[in-house]
Amino acid sequence: MVFRSFYGSSEPGTPSDANPIPSKPLRPLSLCYHEGVIAAEESDRITKNAAMPETIILPELGASQEQEEELVPLYNVVLLDDDDHTYDYVIEMLQKLFFHTRTQAFQHAVEVDTTGRTIVLTCELPQAEFARDQIHAYGPDWRMPRSKGSMSAIVEPAGGGGAPDRT
Repeated sequence: MVFRSFYGSSEPGTPSDANPIPSKPLRPLSLCYHEGVIAAEESDRITKNAAMPETIILPELGASQEQEEELVPLYNVVLLDDDDHTYDYVIEMLQKLFFHTRTQAFQHAVEVDTTGRTIVLTCELPQAEFARDQIHAYGPDWRMPRSKGSMSAIVEPAGGGGAPDRT
């Protein structure tokens, strides 16, 4: 069995140039560019010409047309230390809320215990405020009877300085 393709026969030893062009060439799609779409009549004119279509030069975008992305400020979610929660509580909370690995969560637990604070997440303000609220809503540490509530967390601008802390 011999299969014919656009490039010729698939049978070994058959010349590949035996009718390599299909009898009905494909019609080019309309060309699009930033300012609009080339009309269907132009597409028809290009199809009817035997030669290659002319090169279309797109206009350069001026400074007034460019839409530069505005940089969004980032914020740190900072977990604050207290004596009413265990390492296991901190590890469990960070794993459940922020999908930290056990090793990452343990490192944050050590840092918050030794320095009094640790940055658990850096993101845009709405997400940072949500993360802080999740920490505040996590609840007391059932392992310690004196634990009456969740740990504390604040939101502060990343990069240091700037706006005051958001508690």
